[in-house]
Amino acid sequence: MANLIAQYAELVDTGDFAGVGELFADAVFIGSGAPVPGRDGGVEKMLRDSVICYEDGTPRTHHVTTNIAVDVDEEAGRAAARSYVTVFQSLPDFPLQPVAAGRYSDRFERRDGHWRFTERRVRIHLVGDVSRHLRG
Repeated sequence: MANLIAQYAELVDTGDFAGVGELFADAVFIGSGAPVPGRDGGVEKMLRDSVICYEDGTPRTHHVTTNIAVDVDEEAGRAAARSYVTVFQSLPDFPLQPVAAGRYSDRFERRDGHWRFTERRVRIHLVGDVSRHLRG
């Protein structure tokens, strides 16, 4: 599960929103708006509509995920995780700084021998200057 949590951060930071969509294909993403189902490209579309990408194809962010705690029910093939996230951003005219910090609450299910996300809840508690990170 920690690998999936890390993979999400890497995919977002490299601007691979299609990859994030695949990661959440069997899941629901719950943030500040209505829940977004991953199927049919919902999570990919949400990211493309909300995250600003730059000339290099990335949002110029660095997601740092810490304090990861995972509870696994091997017999049921289910797991839950809690973690903190801090999002840093830097641009030529925007010095490196944290722009958001919060928590992830994740649920996973083992299917065909592989763990997959079934739900991610994002709660951002601290917000800095996200004007260069998020649209609107």
